[in-house]
Amino acid sequence: MLNNIEVHNTVRLAVWILAGVAIILIPLGISAISNGQRLPYYKKRRDMVLSGWRMLFFAILVAGGTVWVNFRAEPVIYTYFVPSPTKVLTPTASLTPTITETPTITLTPTITLTPLFSYTPTITPTPFLPPVIEARFDSVVTPDPSAVFSPIKFARNLDLNYTPINPQSTFKNPIKHMYGVFSYDGVTDRSQWTAIWYRDGELVFFESKPWDGGSGGYGYTDWGPDPSLWLPGDYEVQIFNGIFFKVSGRFTIQGDPPTPVPTATATFTATNTPLPTATRTPVPTRTPRPTSTPVPTKTATLTKTATQTRTATLTRTPTLTRTPTVTKTPTVTVTPTK
Repeated sequence: MLNNIEVHNTVRLAVWILAGVAIILIPLGISAISNGQRLPYYKKRRDMVLSGWRMLFFAILVAGGTVWVNFRAEPVIYTYFVPSPTKVLTPTASLTPTITETPTITLTPTITLTPLFSYTPTITPTPFLPPVIEARFDSVVTPDPSAVFSPIKFARNLDLNYTPINPQSTFKNPIKHMYGVFSYDGVTDRSQWTAIWYRDGELVFFESKPWDGGSGGYGYTDWGPDPSLWLPGDYEVQIFNGIFFKVSGRFTIQGDPPTPVPTATATFTATNTPLPTATRTPVPTRTPRPTSTPVPTKTATLTKTATQTRTATLTRTPTLTRTPTVTKTPTVTVTPTK
């Protein structure tokens, strides 16, 4: 037979050991998940995150086992092992022995440990590609369904290696340009890829074109509208390879955007100046050149035909006028002599 005190102390010790294991596993699992999400390589990140979730799941099982051992272990043990009876005085001959009831065990209330973090899985609908964007596909290459993309990191600027500078999840206006950076592996070249930007569930921008970045490396999607269009709210970017959803990322913008600057518009005053009416001069049509006519051959024919006609062509006009120019004057005078 077992001693009641030994059973009780053993159960208490088991409870404290199990509670300590659960308390140790919870922060270890949370740390593994947090460190895994910062790894740049997909396989290592996935393995570490899964290891963290296993630790949390095992911690929940241990916590549940702790509660069961605390409340149910002793009664179960006593069903298989009868506790030793309490010692009583030996009855004398003058006394009639009476049956002494075995005392029942009163359970000592204990503090139930509550896990620091509880994980309740929620159902998240899988994003889908809008048909209006799918209709714009111009690639005929079938994408590889096993292609993988890393979580998206958001930043205002990139360095020369496409690495985000000071990535954050919350930004404040004013904002000019935003980049969503990711790593990828196994992407088929020339297959269609699409990045869709949402603000509070409303489509605000998208880009879709054949992939030209090789099968692995670093890439980004960016949007740089007028700063007045960066309204405050929750933004989400979804990446698709073909029609297959790959990854999404979220960031928040706070503060009002700057007021758009009005653009100067030139105003012209209409004047009543008559404009000359353009007269269209008809272009002369091209006259076709006459075709050459074959020269008829000469045939000797004896035909009397008057071919000459006399026409008076000369008119006599007096051109000379005779004018006396010499005047005879007597110069010799004959005088008679005596």
